Amino acid sequence: MSVEAEPMPQTTGMLKLPATAVLLAGLKRRALDVARVIVPPLISLAVLLAIWELAFSGKGASLPPPSKVVADTWELIAHPFFDRGGLDKGLALHIFESLKRVAVGFSIASLAGVLLGVLIGSSSLAYRGLDPIFQVLRTVPPLAWLPIALAAFRESQPAAIFVIAVTAVWPVMLNTAVGIRNIPQDYRNVARVLRLNPLEFFFKITLPATVPYIFTGLKIGIGLSWLAIVAAEMLVGGVGIGFFLWDSWNSSLISEIILALIYIGLVGLLLDRVITWAGRLIGGPGTF
Repeated sequence: MSVEAEPMPQTTGMLKLPATAVLLAGLKRRALDVARVIVPPLISLAVLLAIWELAFSGKGASLPPPSKVVADTWELIAHPFFDRGGLDKGLALHIFESLKRVAVGFSIASLAGVLLGVLIGSSSLAYRGLDPIFQVLRTVPPLAWLPIALAAFRESQPAAIFVIAVTAVWPVMLNTAVGIRNIPQDYRNVARVLRLNPLEFFFKITLPATVPYIFTGLKIGIGLSWLAIVAAEMLVGGVGIGFFLWDSWNSSLISEIILALIYIGLVGLLLDRVITWAGRLIGGPGTF
């Protein structure tokens, strides 16, 4: 006697429904997380622009409202890469020239800062001898270095790079030294037990332990570098966002000054985020 097998129930639709619901719930949570990050700044920005528009929209206002800034500078916004020769260039090209100077000066400051930080952090004799001198030099304002740099190099380009380097080196050096001095004694004891030579101790113990401190100094240093180059270019001239800012002031183009300030702030924020990303990539999520 044969028994016919009962057909299996069709559950495909029932299985798809929960999977779809989970996917939609995940997308909803993601959208809410993004909204929590983006919406508050957008609301604050809208309120600020509205206040600015109302405060300076009347006749005789000392500053242009946002609507006039956009109207006056639309060509610069729409065509950031134009190059008519000489100093008549788009804002993107001015910013690019400034960033090239920052890249060179900041690289020099980073290398020198880490090496000096390791020296004064590892040697108490070097710390006692050099720290008082460094504490005096680091209080000198960035632009105060410009005349001596121009006298020494006799050219504006290396002088501007020197100002960047001497401005950014101090936070990198001091934070590196603090990181070296804060290496746990247990790490040093392990190094003695394993009989690590100085080079092995540096790469296996010192460098991993000080990465968060180094990148904290680098974050401060990149901000100071951007600040220094903008200020230096206002005085030495040439292609650069600082020169564009000062030239706009001399031409009484207030809308262009405001646009340049916005671009300067956005580029500074981008540089800070790049250093943060690099720190997390090298030192792990706990670096910042």
